[in-house]
Amino acid sequence: MGGKKKTNKKNQKSKVIYVVLVVILLIAAGVWYLYGKPDAHEEVQTKVIETEIPSTPLRNHKSGQEASNPSLDEGHAENTPLLFGNPSDSISDTSAAKNYLMEKPQFTISYNSETLNPNWVAWHLCCSDLGEADRADTFRPDTELPAGWYAVRKNDYKFTYYGFDRGHICPSADRTANTEDNSMTFLMTNMVPQAPDNNRIVWVALEKYEREVVLQGKEAYIFAGPYGKGGTGDKGYFEEIPVSLKDGTELSIIVPSHTWKILLFLPEGEADFERVTSADEVEVIAVCVPNEKGCGKNGSWQQYACSINYIEEITGYDFFELLDDEIEEALESRVMETIQ
Repeated sequence: MGGKKKTNKKNQKSKVIYVVLVVILLIAAGVWYLYGKPDAHEEVQTKVIETEIPSTPLRNHKSGQEASNPSLDEGHAENTPLLFGNPSDSISDTSAAKNYLMEKPQFTISYNSETLNPNWVAWHLCCSDLGEADRADTFRPDTELPAGWYAVRKNDYKFTYYGFDRGHICPSADRTANTEDNSMTFLMTNMVPQAPDNNRIVWVALEKYEREVVLQGKEAYIFAGPYGKGGTGDKGYFEEIPVSLKDGTELSIIVPSHTWKILLFLPEGEADFERVTSADEVEVIAVCVPNEKGCGKNGSWQQYACSINYIEEITGYDFFELLDDEIEEALESRVMETIQ
């Protein structure tokens, strides 16, 4: 009799445990159903968000309004250098060693790792870029170049032997809002070997003029760079400046035969791309200056005025390609107009 009572108590205890477990499982299932399962509306909303984010237009950083022009497809907002197009279709890919895109806050570069020069440098200039920052004189290698590429150094130009300046493409004086902006112009990727007469007389006069125009209430989109091979500096004619590395590798900085610059001016304001609806609403200057001793004889940059079409012809680049074709051709066929 005693053994039977123990067995009954054991069975009763097992039944209680079983019931408790079932209750716990039912409660857990109910909680998951009420709170853990995403409903159909949430799933649809998630899909919509994932679809819409990539197509959100960039914003005009002046006004916060949506900008609408073809350059937005490539992420180039108003007041950025490539608003009107990328003239050599430069890309940020190491396979494009002769046409490597580097976009910095102060300017954009198409760099050529074979010539050790920029192909072109582009920048936007307005009154807010001009301030009281001193000239930094921090000439240095560009550490943002891809690993394994040679970064030109301050002393590689060997002025004593070859007679060419470390010539800025984007000028130091165009970036004086603060010390950091000014210092960035001293990266060697922003330099080409310039004959002193080109750099210190003709080039600097044009740079001064562009700032004077901006201070009169204009803003500018600017492209500039080298062309050709072979120039005459203070030590004679050279086509390249050799660079010998410690491992025995021999490289060369190509000395250009000319430097060129293109400037598009329009009254400072909003929606720059949309405002260029006719060639009459903007003013352009293009110059191509010999990189040689004596080029600054009369101190004039105007003597080297040419059309944008001419610079496109010699370089193979396509400037302002995102503009309407008719407007683009009207602008690019002009030879300099003096800005009042």
